[in-house]
Amino acid sequence: MIKSISQWAFEKERPLDEVFKMAREHGFDAVEVAIDKIGEITPDTTEAECARIVESAKSAGVQLSSLASGLGWQNPMTTSDETARAEATELVAASLRAAKYLGVDAILCVPGFVGVDFAPGFARHSYDEAYNNALKSIIELAPLAKETGVTIGIENVWNKFLLSPLEMRDFIDKVGGGAGCYFDVGNVLLTGYPDQWIHILGERITRIHFKDFKNSVGTIDGFCDLLDGDVDYPAVMNALREVGYDGFVTAEFFGVEQDLAKISTAMDKILAM
Repeated sequence: MIKSISQWAFEKERPLDEVFKMAREHGFDAVEVAIDKIGEITPDTTEAECARIVESAKSAGVQLSSLASGLGWQNPMTTSDETARAEATELVAASLRAAKYLGVDAILCVPGFVGVDFAPGFARHSYDEAYNNALKSIIELAPLAKETGVTIGIENVWNKFLLSPLEMRDFIDKVGGGAGCYFDVGNVLLTGYPDQWIHILGERITRIHFKDFKNSVGTIDGFCDLLDGDVDYPAVMNALREVGYDGFVTAEFFGVEQDLAKISTAMDKILAM
């Protein structure tokens, strides 16, 4: 498996040129870059601009593991507002095109939400409507995913949506190609067991996020350093090997440049399990 770190682990204003160099210096083989409405990679970033980013990563000695996006929180495809859903769908389409320009074959997609308890200001969506709306959008995006060769990696996040591995599996299968699961082992701990999700999803898993979480805390504050929480990483690694996953595994943290060495060491320990 290939050891990767999220761009989000670095300071928000850190140029990608520096992110790549710092990642390599701390022992990471790849970086997951991110698309946002403001930054070096946006929905309007050109193919030529992406080529420069690819060359920068190559010069630093790192691969690009995938393209992450948090745009689905503010622009959810789960909405029943058709104008808003179309806008959200187009943002994912822009991510697919940018990923192709960057030479990566998977994006992280937050399809939307039913509810967001950990942050204020989010309205609730009816679960059945959210499911149908998101499914409709992903099916609309599937031809572009196939054309670009980029899989839409639907992430399991704290959105009260796609709460079981069976539901995630069936949702992906209903799309009929072009979609998979971007599986986050830490996010699932409140409602399930990572190794079970891995066995059930199998080849549908397109990327992996490594995080850790303390069930005894049970809130957003329960996320913690790798190997300090309740994720059974030996079981996770066994399950990944049993289903034949040997791709990128990305440590997902936010603004923790001071901890890069610690994260890298923990990743090495996990990958050796």
